[in-house]
Amino acid sequence: MSLGIVASLLAGLVACAAPSSDAGPSAPAANGDAPVVAFYGDSYTRGTGASSPDKRWSTIVSAERGWQEINRCENGLGFVNRRASMGAGLNDIPMLIVADDPDIVFVTMGLNDNFSYDSAADDIRAAIDSDLQRLRDGLPEARIIVVEPFWYTDDRPASVDIIAGWVEAAAERIDADHIEGASHWLDGHYADSADSWMASDGLHPNDTGYAEMAERMDAALRALDPPL
Repeated sequence: MSLGIVASLLAGLVACAAPSSDAGPSAPAANGDAPVVAFYGDSYTRGTGASSPDKRWSTIVSAERGWQEINRCENGLGFVNRRASMGAGLNDIPMLIVADDPDIVFVTMGLNDNFSYDSAADDIRAAIDSDLQRLRDGLPEARIIVVEPFWYTDDRPASVDIIAGWVEAAAERIDADHIEGASHWLDGHYADSADSWMASDGLHPNDTGYAEMAERMDAALRALDPPL
């Protein structure tokens, strides 16, 4: 699949959402002193394509650990993608997360920025640095987990690894944990695979895909120092 064909799917990544899973940002459930964990990402952390929000990887991981989840993820969102067109509210998600005062923050952004890479590479790199620095400045005591951007086709434009490198470098600059390899978690199980983990839209994981992502995330979190 060429980058041009991949780019033509952008509208799908922005707009396609299983109605039952498109719950939007979620507030933490009352759970005493359990850690509050905020998720900042795109449709792959919002849970688009899952049969219900509790099937998305972020909620599975949070439930297993007794975390109070705040899911501030949006379809089609990137470090630059959709930010200007969506108004101040979504452009200011990092500051909304700061206001949430979480104990832990996950950043799972970058997939959608591949569609803007050819025209906005410098802006993407600057926005990565800006978003992560704002989170660190606003939450100096929080543990920030920056995840390598996810990917969803056998075709891997060069931009996938370039953006992933920028994300990793920015994570190091703010002393955040970094989880590498996430862009390969769905390898061999894309929409055109015999054993697909993708929803009917062909763009997002299904319940099986999200369960597999949760399993891989769980292993990555346990491997951190200190583990989560």
